[in-house]
Amino acid sequence: MEDQEKSLKIEEDGRDSQEEDKDYEKVCYICRRPESKAGSMVSMPGKIYLCHDCMQKAFDALNQNGMDLGQIPNMPFMNLNIGDLSNFMRPDMSIPKKQKIKKKKEEPKHYSIQDIPAPHQIKHRLDEYVVGQEQAKKVMAVAVYNHYKRALLGNQDESDEITIEKSNILMVGPTGSGKTYLVKTLAKLLDVPLAIADATSLTEAGYIGDDIESVVSKLLAAADNDVEKAERGIIFIDEIDKIAKKQQTNTRDVSGESVQQELLKLLEGSIVEVPVGSNQKNAMTPMATVNTDHILFICGGAFPDLEEIIRERLRKRSSMGFGGELKDTFDQDKQLLTKVENDDLRKFGMIPEFLGRLPVTVSLERPDKNFMMKVLMEPKNAIIKQYEKLLAYDEVKLDFDETALEWIAEEALKKDTGARALRAILEEFMLDIMYEIPKDPNIGAVVITRPYLEKRGGPRIEMRGTMVAAESAYSRS
Repeated sequence: MEDQEKSLKIEEDGRDSQEEDKDYEKVCYICRRPESKAGSMVSMPGKIYLCHDCMQKAFDALNQNGMDLGQIPNMPFMNLNIGDLSNFMRPDMSIPKKQKIKKKKEEPKHYSIQDIPAPHQIKHRLDEYVVGQEQAKKVMAVAVYNHYKRALLGNQDESDEITIEKSNILMVGPTGSGKTYLVKTLAKLLDVPLAIADATSLTEAGYIGDDIESVVSKLLAAADNDVEKAERGIIFIDEIDKIAKKQQTNTRDVSGESVQQELLKLLEGSIVEVPVGSNQKNAMTPMATVNTDHILFICGGAFPDLEEIIRERLRKRSSMGFGGELKDTFDQDKQLLTKVENDDLRKFGMIPEFLGRLPVTVSLERPDKNFMMKVLMEPKNAIIKQYEKLLAYDEVKLDFDETALEWIAEEALKKDTGARALRAILEEFMLDIMYEIPKDPNIGAVVITRPYLEKRGGPRIEMRGTMVAAESAYSRS
């Protein structure tokens, strides 16, 4: 039995060594080249390996100089004085170890129409992360699906005279309504590279600032310099309202109308040369050729004065009589941006050629109290869920009263910065909680109350096994 166990163990060790050898490659003792470069190796006693080139050189040296092995280059063993044992400690005497085989880069993924979810699936997945904005999510889901259907299937039949045009998107919505977050979530769900550029940094070619091609260069960097992958990506240009045509100016408009003009070729689809790893072209920067025909462009902006332009247009359309509307009806309408038309955007300063290359217009609603409360709790990555996870590491449960959530939503609306105000408010009031709770290991749960937020008391603290109203240590002064 013992002999059988020993033989089985020897077989297992042999299999293990063979499995390890699969991950490593042999290295030539003379030229130190791995097997992947030098070719197959000749095994010698003592786990020494020689490539065929070095073996041939060794034979040539023997044929030319007889048996004087000291003439063989890079063979330290042959030139040693055996009496001097210190020679064996020389670095060049060491037998090279096997090198780990470098894994080949994964081949780029080739997308098919089956990889792109249907519009209702895209919207359903967006609902998990983005609260509200139902119409905007529906419009974007259809536009994105049609765009990638065009990129993957359209124009394949050369005999077909029908050419599908690009469906770039223009997002109009107040600050904090979720424009950037919606695009980020969309790119994550589709698993495509995303580049976010700021239109305020773009200038006409030849002036200080980023060139127009820099937005494509950012997308190339997001795709790990893979041109084929970048040509299926998404570019989001934020603050697009800042490049509106300037009114009544005597100076050259290098960051307004001229930038819109230069963006036309990118939006419509063209082949451009962009610098790799840089925003500026120069002689030392390598260039890459990118076709923007299948890149989805999404432009977004707050358009702060656009509501007044829309209100003025609607007032002109109001008529007298029983079916007419009062002129002051639109003064209290907080969702005027959802009624935007191309004429309003043209009056704002966007040129017709630019708007023509953004055929899909998405209007986002201004956040209200119910919207703010849903943002706090419902999304998968909700702000309160993030704080709950942070305190869960300390084995403390975090909870919020309904009245506390209402207070946070009301205060966020007063700041008029949209959903961004929620994190600012929570950061302020959670500071003391996050600082004090780790001091006491007996605390099991914390309930945030409205009096604590209004600075009239403290949170409810639940000790492990009992409930204690401990307001003295945590009340805000």
